[in-house]
Amino acid sequence: MKSFEFTRPADAAGAVATAAKAKTAQQGANIRFIAGGTTLVDLMKLSVETPAQLVDINRLPLDRIEAKPNGGLKIGATVRNSDLANDAAVKRDYSVLSQAILAGASAQLRNMATTAGNLLQRTRCVYFRDPAMPCNKRDPGSGCPAITGHNRMLAVLGTSDHCIATNPSDMCVALAALEATIHIQGQSGSRAIAIGDFHLLPGDTPERETLLEPGDLITHVELPPPKSGSKHFYLKLRDRASYEFALASAAVILDIANGTVSRARIALGGVATKPWRSLEAESALVGQTANPANFRKAAEAAMRDAKPQSENGFKIELAKRCLIHALETAAKS
Repeated sequence: MKSFEFTRPADAAGAVATAAKAKTAQQGANIRFIAGGTTLVDLMKLSVETPAQLVDINRLPLDRIEAKPNGGLKIGATVRNSDLANDAAVKRDYSVLSQAILAGASAQLRNMATTAGNLLQRTRCVYFRDPAMPCNKRDPGSGCPAITGHNRMLAVLGTSDHCIATNPSDMCVALAALEATIHIQGQSGSRAIAIGDFHLLPGDTPERETLLEPGDLITHVELPPPKSGSKHFYLKLRDRASYEFALASAAVILDIANGTVSRARIALGGVATKPWRSLEAESALVGQTANPANFRKAAEAAMRDAKPQSENGFKIELAKRCLIHALETAAKS
């Protein structure tokens, strides 16, 4: 690991001012915020991330979970995953989020990992994590060896000719289904971004993963007021039962009246380059009877545009079955 400067600002404005010294997105990698560090420190040890300065935000007042006047929920950027998953309001009103968090990592990592850190979690692609290999995400223009190489764990949705790396987060899949809003404090003030817009598709600039600019600090995430009677379920399919990333996952929220789906929110993980909200699957379900045949139609719609690589074609059917099972389980709950 390379040496670095470590600073601890007194407030959010100081944190933003320090990080804003990096004037471009590329320079932004030289000054990084750190809280739990469960991803960043790993990547620093591998020399994938080599920031010259770390800005510690753990002492900022960003670690609270608070009810909003409109009935929604405000989740601070440094709220630990364990605290979020076990919060009474989250378990009661946003259970898909609690389920997703508890499906990820290990208890020890959840005790350290934070809300904002999960939003910025980086891919587990083996080529990205090996500085000896080319990678367009790490070194723009160097190529994507995963396309013709080892790609079993990688994406079949949202890919490009420049990158097929999978977003690894479980939490973000649930946040996508919950239609979360991400609040940011930056050099020009505060702004809010819908989670569906926050993560970027790789396109021809896979090195840029989010809408964040240098100096931007995630302060909190807001969830909309819960819908009474909504049915939540998160299903994760993986190679082993513990501490493993998803081959396919599905976050499902259903409103069912008299056997008919009146509202559906569906997001997929493990199969896409970003947390994947499937509007196609939702559209296929709303107004339809909640039964296995219609769940299968929704799953077909969700994966219609999938583009498999040499080793991950199995993910298409796996994701369909994952979604169908999640929908069936939610409908019966």
